[in-house]
Amino acid sequence: MATQQKLRQKLPIGIQTFREMREGGYYYVDKTAIACQLAQEGKYYFLSRPRRFGKSLFLDTLKELFEGNEPLFKGLAAEEEWDWSKKHPVIRISFAEGVLHSVAALQNRILEILDDEAKTNRLSYKTDSIVGRFIELIRQCHQQTGQKVVILIDEYDKPILDNLTHSDQARAIRDELRNFYSVIKGQDALLRFVFLTGVSKFSKVSLFSGLNNLNDITLDARYSAICGYTDADLDQVFAPELEGLDRNQVREWYNGYNWLGESVYNPFDLLLLFQKREFRAFWFETGTPTFLIDLLQKRQTFTPELSQLVTMETLISRFDVDDMPTEALMFQTGYLTIGESFRMGALTEYTLKYPNKEVQASLNGVLLEMLMGNPSLPHQFTGKLYRLLTKGDVAGLQPLLKSLFASIPYDWQRSNPIANYEGYYASVFYSFFAALGLDIRLEDITNKGRIDMTVQFAGRVFLFEFKVVEQVPEGKALQQLIDKGYADKYRASGQPIHLIGLEFSKEQRQIVQFDVESE
Repeated sequence: MATQQKLRQKLPIGIQTFREMREGGYYYVDKTAIACQLAQEGKYYFLSRPRRFGKSLFLDTLKELFEGNEPLFKGLAAEEEWDWSKKHPVIRISFAEGVLHSVAALQNRILEILDDEAKTNRLSYKTDSIVGRFIELIRQCHQQTGQKVVILIDEYDKPILDNLTHSDQARAIRDELRNFYSVIKGQDALLRFVFLTGVSKFSKVSLFSGLNNLNDITLDARYSAICGYTDADLDQVFAPELEGLDRNQVREWYNGYNWLGESVYNPFDLLLLFQKREFRAFWFETGTPTFLIDLLQKRQTFTPELSQLVTMETLISRFDVDDMPTEALMFQTGYLTIGESFRMGALTEYTLKYPNKEVQASLNGVLLEMLMGNPSLPHQFTGKLYRLLTKGDVAGLQPLLKSLFASIPYDWQRSNPIANYEGYYASVFYSFFAALGLDIRLEDITNKGRIDMTVQFAGRVFLFEFKVVEQVPEGKALQQLIDKGYADKYRASGQPIHLIGLEFSKEQRQIVQFDVESE
């Protein structure tokens, strides 16, 4: 125990500075081999990752490398791989701080950043314009040192994302940023390395006009783990923190983010788990996706579909103020990740899924609040559902589900378009279960067909079939489960199996038939 105590280091919660990480006695997952590879193989890079994934720390690592601060890298991969004989001037630009709601505010912020960089490098400007000063900064940094310049841009897109609810404003800010970033292409001869990072992936045409050589490594399998922690990182770096935690539970809750390579954990989640020793939606709670939820409601999104969304590579990589596909928005913000990829000639098809239990449960909890028209309503029922499933009380599900649907205000259903689309009832039903973080399979494939929804929980299997009728129950839902022999797939497990048929009436806005057969 004493040996293990010595191995413990400080948890780097909120630490985004490489120097502080290395000198302050914090745990550090070595990403410097990736940094060296990027510097050796190319010049212009772009990376999109969700918020709180370690992008800023990686940029700061690049900064310290190019500035040649060798002592900070003792014992790391870069110590042997990096050429320490050269030191490059680094221009660091970040839009992470504050919210900018106008072009004027953005211009002032850019000027502040450029002034700070000039002071850091002991330079002065002869021009007043933003573009002119950016060009001067690059040229003077090069002249002063005799070395090519490195440009690192963090949260390049945040000023636009902060204004997406006001399209005209967002477009104006985007155009101002495009003007600013256009400087980079013209200074190519003076640049050694350029790296831009943010949450979204705006098209090169709309924001990076001229930077056609920008290498997008967002979906490059080699860099899937450029940010985030892998399972190996947990074993090798955080082993002292794992004691007393169920490793499978840690994996189910927080692992699963994937960009076509190795899956990773969100660092923010893991560090808070290690500190607080309890499983909670740490990452999700840091930013309620209000804009995303409003958009899903406006588009009448069928929530069960989100857990297995089939899309094309071109769609999840496309994003602009006036062009925000649901798939791209969900993927780029981290609420969905890549589950499978399938190459079809010149095209690539992706199946998106929830990365883990945290996102599945938390997002569906918020979606359920939206679907029911009142944020407080779902919480009256979720605890009861969990207890019924734990006890295997299938009969108790009928009155609970009827109460759930009866609680949705009639006036809200009548006036809200989302309550009138075909998938509304199934969406409420699915999100009700998914908000508990249960093991749910939709369109569960058997050799005789597909089960609408399968839930495996507390040593039991629950098979659900839905039907929507105009008014009169037809009794076909349960019969389909029986006739198709859907229970056969799970009989070998030896677990109790419950077949549950539900029929919803559009007219009555309620479950009108609930049939159960248990075996």
